[in-house]
Amino acid sequence: MIRTRSPLTIAIALALVAPATFAQESAPSDARTLDTLIVTGTRVSDRTVAESQSPIDIITPEALQATGTTELATALARALPSLNFPRPAVTDGTSGVRPAQLRGLSPDQVLILVNGKRRHISALVNVNGTIGRGSSAVDLNAIPVSAIERVEVLRDGASAQYGSDAIAGVVNVVLKGAGKGGSLVADVGGYSAGDGRQYQLSGDTGVSFGEGRGFVHVAGQLTTQDETNRAGPYQGTAPNTGNNPDIGEVAYVYGDPKVDAGAVSANAGFAFSDSVSAYATAIASNRDITSFAFYRSPNHSNQGALLAQVYPDGYVPEINQLSQDRSLVAGVKGDTESGWKWDVSYNYGYNHLKFYTQNSINYSLGTSSPHRFYDGALEYTQNVLNADISKPLEIGLAYPATLSFGAEYRREKWNQSPGAPDSYTSGGAQGFGGFTPANAVHSDRDSYAAYAGLEADLTEKFSAGIAGRYEDYSDFGSEVSGKLSARYAFSDAVALRATVASGFRAPALAQQYYQVVTSQYNASLDRFFESGTFPATSAVAQALGADPLTAETSLSYGLGLVLQPVDRLYVTIDAYQIDVDDRIVLSSNLILGSNAAAQALLASLGVNGVTSARYFTNAADTRTRGVDVIAQYTIPLANSSLNLTAGYNYNKTDIQRIAPNPSELTALGANLWRIGRDEQGRIEEGYPRDKATLTAAWNLARWDFTFGATRYGEFTTRVSETGNPANDQTYGATWILDASASYRPGENWKLTLGADNLLDEYPDRTLFPNSNSGQFPYSSQSPGGFNGAYVYGRIAYAW
Repeated sequence: MIRTRSPLTIAIALALVAPATFAQESAPSDARTLDTLIVTGTRVSDRTVAESQSPIDIITPEALQATGTTELATALARALPSLNFPRPAVTDGTSGVRPAQLRGLSPDQVLILVNGKRRHISALVNVNGTIGRGSSAVDLNAIPVSAIERVEVLRDGASAQYGSDAIAGVVNVVLKGAGKGGSLVADVGGYSAGDGRQYQLSGDTGVSFGEGRGFVHVAGQLTTQDETNRAGPYQGTAPNTGNNPDIGEVAYVYGDPKVDAGAVSANAGFAFSDSVSAYATAIASNRDITSFAFYRSPNHSNQGALLAQVYPDGYVPEINQLSQDRSLVAGVKGDTESGWKWDVSYNYGYNHLKFYTQNSINYSLGTSSPHRFYDGALEYTQNVLNADISKPLEIGLAYPATLSFGAEYRREKWNQSPGAPDSYTSGGAQGFGGFTPANAVHSDRDSYAAYAGLEADLTEKFSAGIAGRYEDYSDFGSEVSGKLSARYAFSDAVALRATVASGFRAPALAQQYYQVVTSQYNASLDRFFESGTFPATSAVAQALGADPLTAETSLSYGLGLVLQPVDRLYVTIDAYQIDVDDRIVLSSNLILGSNAAAQALLASLGVNGVTSARYFTNAADTRTRGVDVIAQYTIPLANSSLNLTAGYNYNKTDIQRIAPNPSELTALGANLWRIGRDEQGRIEEGYPRDKATLTAAWNLARWDFTFGATRYGEFTTRVSETGNPANDQTYGATWILDASASYRPGENWKLTLGADNLLDEYPDRTLFPNSNSGQFPYSSQSPGGFNGAYVYGRIAYAW
């Protein structure tokens, strides 16, 4: 009898059998990070991972490079059980600038830092039916992986320390800062299906100057990625009409976008004296991203005569995004003879997104229509002035306590600029119509913050901390956040830690002001709608029951156990609960096309042709409960070491309250729900309920072998009230196995061959009624993507 072995069985077998084969030809290695000094979530200068009062993960460059991905967010999702980073397709701008979520919360409820300083968010707001719908978050993939020394992930609320957004946790990207050494790396890979070819050339180097008092470490990477396509053939009953091709024809492009990208960074410092130094960090990236809209048939919109002259076989409009990302942090820090430490800095961040629609047409312009349109731009800018001060205090304890306080000023701007007239005139460009002059927005706000904290080792075994922060925003008011944390070591082998934290997230400017009308597909009805997104303060949104946005507030609890029962084994178990009140969500698409009263209302406001509308709202309270388990164990072998890591995250979000439907919607009739069951499903179960990771890294003198297995738990998609609840679908758990082998022919060279998703696993297929007549065979919410096996090679030279 032939037995089928699971990816987990294969991974364990490889990890256990392989060491015996090569054990005599290696050198010892220890990849533990327990003694790493951390800079995230604490102001104490000598706090280590093992001593932290909050759960924190250290992701090393080796872990980031253990797979074939060229993206930071994808690499983090492989390394962190609590991070989810799906690969949505046919979702306009979100296809190219994809959001990641931590602990099942919204992508903008996690704060991103670079070298401990707040990273600016993307100008994009995610408005399509993806994980993170309605969020406006940081674009992690704008940061070059080649520049990273390590990533510290604080899995705990930290608004009292860092301000807005730090509800689910904090991701701090620490850049390389050595004044010597460097590397040059070439990557090439592709999917087993024959597409998605990727090339990357990256490198970094450091130099010192001023007799060793100064350093500059620069890094850069160039990346080219071809699109993938997993679309299925059309299996419907209305071929060659609307957005449908012929029966059996594969017309859509459903997969990853095409990307050409370049990024550079510089991290520098200079010591003026033993007590005063300056530092600066700069990152710049440009990305040219092409994703794909819905197919248009040769008879689309009754334009058969025109299309016969232009696109006789139909066409797929392409959405081209040009993303420019810039950041600069510069500061001076030092300490005094009396023990005061100070840090004053300026932080500038900028993201500019230009949109073009190409391979398209504006039907109203006939054969004279251009086929590439400038659709307009989104732009976000932040300027931050910050002062941090801390001092060890002798207050009669076994060790000095650390007092910290500071102040911060932040100015934000968000602009939405119109496109060329041809992109929006009389229906505009097909696929993605341009922003109109009426959509133009120039918004800004200021905020001021003051904060303080005190951390102390009260005894040899007990440490504790308290932090508070007051923040005032010019657009919605003020918020106060606080945090209590403690850790008690029963012994060297067992410690207990706990935190209680309140937090908040200010509504993004994009969430308050973004407005546009685009074509949206409703899977529940298998129809397209001209969907308008309207600001909550606009006349249209107010007429549909919207209220001005206010800040989200949170209250979180964490309880963790830290275990080191035997030498080289480190286990952490952390349970958490995160309550978010007045959570900002994008309302469900309110279907208005056949509602005469709604159409009359829109017409009275000067809005015509819109058959669906939505707006941002503080209409939900949620509770998220979960547990993180991380275990690390190093096995010393004869002239080698085997480093084993296991991780598990269980996470469940429940909606505790949904604000009643506003009277304005009720008056317009049935089946208009501000937060419908489709959006409720995205929040509660649209991501994996649990996720497990297993990694074995075996390091020898000339060889390195890495085996990883990831289990993504089940997730569910729900249809809206207008659909059939029988078409709700729960997608089963999937196992993904990754493997790589590296060989060092000399001291400087390293050659790697690897495969991600080695066994070519795909998620469950989407039910036919939800699949656009079979053309979207997999869910865009699939946490591991749906591209299949990826094989890559890497040549690296280090000095």
